[in-house]
Amino acid sequence: MKSFVPGRAVLAACALAMLLATSACGSTPGSAPSAAPPQSLKVNQQLYRDLPFAIRHRGTLRVITDASYAPASSFAPDGRTIIGFEPDLGVALGKILGIKVVFLNTDFAELSAMVEAGRADMIMSAVTDTGDREKRLDFVSYFLAGTSLVVQRGNPEGISDLASLCGLKVTVETGTVQADLMARQQSQCGDRPMHIIAEPTNDDALLQLRTGRAAALPMDFPPADNLTTQPRTRANYQLASTTQYEPGLYGIGFPKHQMALRDTVHTALAQLITSGAYLSVLKKWNVASGAVTRTSINAAGTGS
Repeated sequence: MKSFVPGRAVLAACALAMLLATSACGSTPGSAPSAAPPQSLKVNQQLYRDLPFAIRHRGTLRVITDASYAPASSFAPDGRTIIGFEPDLGVALGKILGIKVVFLNTDFAELSAMVEAGRADMIMSAVTDTGDREKRLDFVSYFLAGTSLVVQRGNPEGISDLASLCGLKVTVETGTVQADLMARQQSQCGDRPMHIIAEPTNDDALLQLRTGRAAALPMDFPPADNLTTQPRTRANYQLASTTQYEPGLYGIGFPKHQMALRDTVHTALAQLITSGAYLSVLKKWNVASGAVTRTSINAAGTGS
């Protein structure tokens, strides 16, 4: 489980690639395994035995997510089934671990408290691994993305970068790295401060933008790109530019006391990447540009 290069090295290399070309590690020829269908995965009996007894006894691995962030996690048209590249990766991990993986929905701001209280086993919800978050949770990295600015179609305010947000109403999802980014940007606005509207879910923030009550919504690039290109939503939204700000690694979150589960999932994810099934899932959802070729633990801190 310690055979991968330190996470900070991976992050630095990937971040540079993202800043230069809106792509990520794994996008260059030969840098990642060939895609293989997740159906070809087999149970690793040792990893199954390494799962905590309570999880094996229950028969399910409970994963919580904020299902308002397509294509990462969102509700299917039936309004009940959670779909996206995260649930698909979760199912693929379950095939290796030999256990059923169940995704449950909750507000983004409640994710940490729920997993710490034992109401779920781990978080998989486009959570960027940061030093501050590592004070509370442990993370296993699985994807790379930066922040993009979404505006109304036609860009009526002429927004082009972070500086052009000064003096405008900007909506964010509470508890996200985008909320932190806007707080830092606020200090650069001088006598033209932003009016920041914080919402509990991304869907609530989108409503502010769609109805014109906010001029922009900063969000991770994959959901932003999905929103501005899908037939159902592209008439309402566009990207202000192709720039991605502060690219970082998504991490599967675990409470600090669940090191055995963290390490077991870390090994299973490494196997998933090596098999090619990981890349197959990302290609299915058109997010292969965010693929990583190695996974690490707590990449924003010491990394392993």
